[in-house]
Amino acid sequence: MPAPRILFFGYSEVGHDCLSLLLERGDNVVALITHEDNPNEKIWFKTPALAAREKGIPVHTPEKVGTPEWVERIAQMRPDLILSVYYRSMISTKILGLARLGAFNMHGSLLPRYRGRAPINWAVLNGEPRIGMTLHRMVREPDAGAIVDQEGVDIGPRDTAEQALRKVLPCARRVLARQIDALLAGTARETPQDPSQATYFGGRKPEDGRIDWGRPTAQIFNLVRAVTDPYPGAFTDVGGARLMVWWAEPDSPAASKGRGGPGEVLSLAPLVVATGDGAIELTRTEWRGAAEPQLGVGQVL
Repeated sequence: MPAPRILFFGYSEVGHDCLSLLLERGDNVVALITHEDNPNEKIWFKTPALAAREKGIPVHTPEKVGTPEWVERIAQMRPDLILSVYYRSMISTKILGLARLGAFNMHGSLLPRYRGRAPINWAVLNGEPRIGMTLHRMVREPDAGAIVDQEGVDIGPRDTAEQALRKVLPCARRVLARQIDALLAGTARETPQDPSQATYFGGRKPEDGRIDWGRPTAQIFNLVRAVTDPYPGAFTDVGGARLMVWWAEPDSPAASKGRGGPGEVLSLAPLVVATGDGAIELTRTEWRGAAEPQLGVGQVL
């Protein structure tokens, strides 16, 4: 009996690692559907296209996968199982229904919490102490299908989003390794999600990195570590210039002594700015845009 045909949708390093697992096992991956790298995005991660091309797996990058043309092309691929790992577009139920063994997604959170986009960034921004990866059945509603398996990992209160991703990345491969044989046999056990426990967060844009100095210090620090390099970064605008804040220290001696109105510059060396409940020291910054302005103590950002 021929091996089940797997159609893999994916992107990012999570997609790369999960596809690599299947290829190392010798599973029958018939094609990869992925995205073209965006020239305006910093590509700091491995992508599944690298793994696919090394093994001669066909790679497709449709702008819209749900068009009648692509639904027909996918039908002609005759997938038995569809796997999606960090694919950035919704996959229509017409496509999901083409796989006799079902369609399953690897999501970067401990579902039912943090459904939606950029779950790891959101979790860091919200100060979560634990994140994870969840394999679940794909249904019409995003990230709402029954859970097959999940695995979590603790993250620290100073971890950046990239550091958190590095910690949780192996969880995706381990979860898939545990469950792939059951998925291919059609015997994977599934547990419905509890919708009362679900939370949902949307995609993040660079503008979402704007600092609100009226927020508590802890929240500002969490924003900085959630969007610092390689992500677009936290920032505040001063006249026509933009001050990027790549790192900050909420508990430094200088910050601990600071008091003032939100956004008030309390010190220049080190650079300390007042927050909604104290102050924070900006330790790694970069000016962009217009000429660097002359900051002064007492100035409000």
